[in-house]
Amino acid sequence: MSSNEFPGWHGTTIIGVRKGGEVVIAGDGQVSLGQTVIKGTAKKVRRLSPGGYDVVCGFAGSTADAFTLLERLEAKLEATPGQLARASVELAKDWRTDKYLQKLEAMLIVTDGKDLFVITGAGDVLEPEHDVTAIGSGGNFALAAARGLMEGDGTAEEIARKAMAIASDICVYTNGKLTVETIKA
Repeated sequence: MSSNEFPGWHGTTIIGVRKGGEVVIAGDGQVSLGQTVIKGTAKKVRRLSPGGYDVVCGFAGSTADAFTLLERLEAKLEATPGQLARASVELAKDWRTDKYLQKLEAMLIVTDGKDLFVITGAGDVLEPEHDVTAIGSGGNFALAAARGLMEGDGTAEEIARKAMAIASDICVYTNGKLTVETIKA
């Protein structure tokens, strides 16, 4: 990398686990710039309540971009109360077609306790096949760990916490300082 090239923000791992009538979204707290940890206690999982309906969101990528997307999602949810799928599709359509939004670099995991989706800038609204989804630099590690743990007796929260612990042991851009939000169906 040249000396004048910005090293870029790295990191985060967000996981969503659905089991036993509840959905848990957990995220680590590390924000890194190049090889430096800038902050270890960032909160990348949020609870929104537009129109009186609770939605839990986790984000990976640029924080400013993610907050922009969360504001847009909240507006979509206010326009379609209680309809997470519809609001998610509308956000993904805007994200893919709007010239300003196309530049945003983030991904979201969202749930209302019933539905669980990953929303991407490519226009995707993806529902996981195995009731587990993960995004971010350690997402694949957390996803693999959680899929292996789903057959056991653990709750959604126990699975999410164990999977995040495994991811934080492997991914240098992920730490063990978690924010965990649970929502029931």
